[in-house]
Amino acid sequence: MTAGNRIYQSTAVFGISSRILELSYVDRGELDKELQRLLQRPTHIALKGESKCGKSWLRQRNIPNAITVQCRLNRTVLDLYVDALSQLGIRLTLETANRTGIKGTVEGTAEGGWSILAKVTAKVGGTVEKERTEKTKPVGQDINDLRFIADIIRESGRRLVIEDYHYLSQHERAAFAFDLKALWDYECFVVIIGIWPENNMLLALNPDLSGRVTEVSIYWSSEDLYKIILQGTKALNIEVSRPIAKRLVEDSFGTAGVLQALMLKMLDEQGIEETGDQLRVLDEMKAYEHAAWSYADQLNAVYQSFASRVARGIRARPNSTGIYAHSLAVILDADDETLLKGMHLNDIYSQASEREPRVQKGNLRQALDKMDELQIDDDGRGLVLTYDGNSGLMVVVDKQLLFYRKYASVHWPWEQMVASNDEKETLTFGGEK
Repeated sequence: MTAGNRIYQSTAVFGISSRILELSYVDRGELDKELQRLLQRPTHIALKGESKCGKSWLRQRNIPNAITVQCRLNRTVLDLYVDALSQLGIRLTLETANRTGIKGTVEGTAEGGWSILAKVTAKVGGTVEKERTEKTKPVGQDINDLRFIADIIRESGRRLVIEDYHYLSQHERAAFAFDLKALWDYECFVVIIGIWPENNMLLALNPDLSGRVTEVSIYWSSEDLYKIILQGTKALNIEVSRPIAKRLVEDSFGTAGVLQALMLKMLDEQGIEETGDQLRVLDEMKAYEHAAWSYADQLNAVYQSFASRVARGIRARPNSTGIYAHSLAVILDADDETLLKGMHLNDIYSQASEREPRVQKGNLRQALDKMDELQIDDDGRGLVLTYDGNSGLMVVVDKQLLFYRKYASVHWPWEQMVASNDEKETLTFGGEK
């Protein structure tokens, strides 16, 4: 029996969850300790790692009281500030904004918000009024630069965390990188979380951040992934054979979230829902493979929705269908190793132009720049692939795609576009505006 003879539900041990599943949580490479050390220093922190690599759990465990702002593809930097202050009970109304500063008003919408505003305003020698009658309009506090926002965040005693930074457009990423320098000057230190291929992306966007931001890569070694299996199975009084554990690690493609989902699916397939009285050994490879196929089938809706959004976007772009169809066919036909390290524009062009000589490199680059827009759902999320114009790399944002390709029979809609006789007759490759 497990330590303390406690009985745990399988869903409390394994699976993808918005909350930390402590029974299978592993501090890989003592990253928790490193992050705690960095949080004590006067520096911004950039955490980069693929989708489902545990970024959110890491943030929850080490910065539990953060002001967490989620990025979306069409959001601006100013939207991030509005969101951040709203979580403090403060409404930010912007009038103008440019590189030299921002202008607008702030007003409290909750007791905590008024309290913070009063303290910040008092420090700069001003006052803030609070009307208590039901229909009286609250009095706002004018702001003329980023310093006031930084003071508010610092006064709250909470750390600002920007999640999914890669969803911001290239322009907005660069704009926030410049704001980070000013925020550092105002001693307001930010944690930025996202996916990007190159090292020190923020420094590339703004060299003035040198010495002011520390980048930390979140990745899982095979040994750390094995620890997830060992720790979780101990709580459930089960044991996974070495061959199956090896397949689990291989099929997770270095991503803890995929491993967690596969473990739960395997337990479901074998009827294990809680800690057992007797040790049970899971050693039937066919049972694991059945679970993997079942999980891939479950993912079919996710990736076919992704494919449908992209296909609709392709068809809505005149004079560019051939570029998108051929480039996507090339990218998603690439082997796992290529997609894991990122596929360069030059390689995509080389293979796409071999398939269709009329593909031009400049037009292809324009098409790849717009690839993110084609994928997003109504909430401004849903990226599977993303193109980074600075590095020229097409990167897999969601490594679960690689598992899906391995176990599912995949038919992408752009394959039909490329194969269609009508499409071949009408292909044009003019540049997009």
